Amino acid sequence: MTSRVYKLVLMAFACLLMITAPAQTQKKSITLEDIFKSRKFSSRSVSGIRSMKDGIHFTQVKNDSLNVYEYETGRYVRTILTSKQLVPKGDTLPLPISSYEFSDDEGRLMFSKDDEALFRHSSKANYFIFDLATAKIIPLYARGKQRLATFSPDASKIAFVMDNNIFVRDLAMSLSVSPGDNRKAVKQVTADGKINEIINGATDWVYEEEFGFSQALFWSADGSKLAYYRFDESKVKEYQLTTYGELYPEQSKYKYPKAGEDNSVVGIYIYNIKTAKTVTVDIGKETDIYISRIRWTTDPGVLALYRMNRHQSKLELLLANALNGKTRTIYSEDNKCYIDITDNWHFLKNGKEFLISAELNGFNHLFLYSIEGKLIRQLTDGPWDVASVSGVDENKRLVYYTAGYSSPLNREVFSVSLDGGKPVQISLREGTNVPDFSSTYAYYINRWSDINTPPTVTVNAPDGREVRLLQDNAKLKDVLRDYNFAKAEFFKIKTENGINLNAWMLKPSGFDSLKKYPVMFTLYGGPGSQTVLNSWGAVSSWNQLFSQKDIIVVSVDNRGTGARGEEFKKCTYLQLGKYETIDQVEAAKFLGTLTFIDKDRIGIWGWSFGGYMVLSCLTKGADYFKLGVAVAPVTNWKYYDNIYTERYMRTPRENNSGYEDNSPVNFADRFKGKLLIIHGMADDNVHTQNSYDMITALVAANKQFEMQLYPNSNHGIYTGKNTSFHLYERMTEFILKNL
Repeated sequence: MTSRVYKLVLMAFACLLMITAPAQTQKKSITLEDIFKSRKFSSRSVSGIRSMKDGIHFTQVKNDSLNVYEYETGRYVRTILTSKQLVPKGDTLPLPISSYEFSDDEGRLMFSKDDEALFRHSSKANYFIFDLATAKIIPLYARGKQRLATFSPDASKIAFVMDNNIFVRDLAMSLSVSPGDNRKAVKQVTADGKINEIINGATDWVYEEEFGFSQALFWSADGSKLAYYRFDESKVKEYQLTTYGELYPEQSKYKYPKAGEDNSVVGIYIYNIKTAKTVTVDIGKETDIYISRIRWTTDPGVLALYRMNRHQSKLELLLANALNGKTRTIYSEDNKCYIDITDNWHFLKNGKEFLISAELNGFNHLFLYSIEGKLIRQLTDGPWDVASVSGVDENKRLVYYTAGYSSPLNREVFSVSLDGGKPVQISLREGTNVPDFSSTYAYYINRWSDINTPPTVTVNAPDGREVRLLQDNAKLKDVLRDYNFAKAEFFKIKTENGINLNAWMLKPSGFDSLKKYPVMFTLYGGPGSQTVLNSWGAVSSWNQLFSQKDIIVVSVDNRGTGARGEEFKKCTYLQLGKYETIDQVEAAKFLGTLTFIDKDRIGIWGWSFGGYMVLSCLTKGADYFKLGVAVAPVTNWKYYDNIYTERYMRTPRENNSGYEDNSPVNFADRFKGKLLIIHGMADDNVHTQNSYDMITALVAANKQFEMQLYPNSNHGIYTGKNTSFHLYERMTEFILKNL
C-alpha cells in the first residue's frame, strides 16, 4: 500500500470513529463478582428441547417431570414420567432426569448418574434403563461404570464400553432375569482391552481431542451389526500428570502422541449380533493413517469410512461390505495443504446418492454424488463458505445449511434442493443464526443474536417464518442498560501487504475522541477459528469491564482464521504462527497511529492458541505491545499433539525450520514489557511443559515476568473452589496495574 493511500484510509477511519453518540451517564459499574459469581450478565437460553419422532412435538424437563409439548403452540400435551418414578431399587434418590436419552421407538429411556470425567470430552457413569410400558428401572451393568452406552435401532439392545472392551446387553432378556445376572443378559464382544494399550469402541486421547468424537461404536440401521474402532496405542509414548491434595500426590499416565511421534494403529471391525462373528474391515496395508470417521449407510450391509494419510492432505471415502470386510473407494480428494474433517456428509435413504462438503474450488461447498462415486451436481457455489449442514429433508429433497453468505461475520440459514436450483435464504435477521430442526423438518428452533444483542430463541417454520417466541432476554437487556454496556463496532484493518483483516472495537460509552486511550487486544487466531463474529458473546462482559475502566478493547481475525475461503485460511501452512503474528503486530501498528489511541499502552491476552499468539507477539512484536497475558500457551509446536500440529506443519523432521522459526521459546531474548503466564498444572491438552520451557528461556535471557499456576486444573482452569474467579481477578489486576 502506498503511503498516500494509507494516510487517506487512516484519516477516513479516524473520522468515522470520532462520530460517536453523546456520552451517557454511567449508572452502575461492572464488577468481577457480577460476572463470575452472581452471573448477572449471563444470557438465558432454552435448553433441553428434544424433537420427538413425529417432528411436531418435543420433550422438555420441567418441575421434575419429563413432558411433551407442541412446537406450534407450546401447549402441554402429557407427562412421560416424573422424578419420583426414577428411584432405583435400594436407593433413596432419583436419577438425574435431565440426562435422558430415548430409544428410537420412544418406548425406553436411558439415564446416567455418578458421571466421572476422563478427559475434556469423555466420561463414564452408571447407566439405567427405564421401560415406559412396565415403569421398571433396569441397571445397565452392575460390575462397574460404563461408557458410550447406545440403544440399538430396534431398542432391544444396548452396546457400551467398559474397561476398554465392548459389551452388548439384551434388554428383552433383562426383563426376565435378575438385573445382576450379567452372564445371561450381557454378552462381551471384545476381550483384549487394556488401559494404555488396547481400546475397543472408544477413541484414544488424540482422536477425541482433534477429530472431535469419543464414541467409536455404531449400530447398523437394522441393529444386526455393530461397527467399532480398535486402537492399539501400545507404542504411543506416555505423558504423566500429577494430582495434588493428599499426603503423597497421585501420578497418572496416558498416551499422548506429540508431533512426529508414533500414533495408535487403528483397525475397524464389524460384529454380527446373531452369529457373534467379527469381520475385519480392509483399510489397506499402510498403518500410519487416520480413519477420521465411520458411518453406516442406509444399507445395513454397507459401512462408510473416511481414510486419510498422515499429512491429512488426502481423503478417501471407502464403502465396506459388512459380510467380508472388503472395501472400495468411491470418492477421493487431494489438497496441497490439508483437508478439514467435518460431519457434513449424508447417505440418502434411496441408497443411490450421498451428500458431502468439500473445498474443491477455493471455498467449502456442497456436492451430490452417486453411490458409485460419480458427481451428480454441485449444490452451492460462490466466494463464501458453507459452515455446517443442519439437516437433509429427504421427503422434500432439501438440504438445510448455514453459511457466512453476506459476510464472514454472519451466519445465515439456507435451503437448497438436491435436484439443483438456487439456494433460498430462510433466516430473517442479520447476525448469527443457529438452527435446530425437528426430526421431520416441520419446525426448527432458531437461536439468533448479533454482537450487541443477546440471543432471541424462536420456533420457526421450515421457510424461516417465526411461529412463536421462546426467549428474548428482555430482562438481561434491561440489566445491560442499567450497567451502560458499550456497543461494539466492526471495522477493517488493511495491512501494509494489502490484506484486509476483520476486527471489532469496544470503546468506552463515554468515549471522547480528544483523549488517548490504552488498548487491550483479545484474540485466539488459530486455524479456521473466528473471534470477529456478529454474535452475542464475541464481546464478553469482561471486555465491558475494561471498557468501563477507559480501556478500548479490540479483536482482530488474522490470516489463517475461518469463513474466508481456502487461500486466506491455508496461507499459514508449514509456518503456523508466522503470518498470524505479523497480522496482529500490523493491527497494533495501525491502531497506534489513530489520534485517540495511546500507542505506548497496547496490551494483548489470549488462551491456548491465543496464549501462543501472545508470546509470539511479545517477542517478535515486542516494540508494539506493552504487556501480555498468556493462558495455557503452546510455546513449542514440537510439544503439541500430532494430529493437530502435523495437519498444519507436517512433522518436525520434514519441516524443522517451520517449527523452530515459530516457537516463542526461541525468541525469548527479544521479549520486553510485562508478561503474566498462567497454566493449569493438570492440563492434558497443552502440557505445562510448554510454560516451563518458556520460563527457562526467559530466565536464561534474564527477562522478568510473572507466573500463576493452578494445581489439578486442566486446559479450562476451573477445577476447585473459586478457581475461575481467582483466575480472572489475577488477570484483571495485572492488566489494570500494568497497562
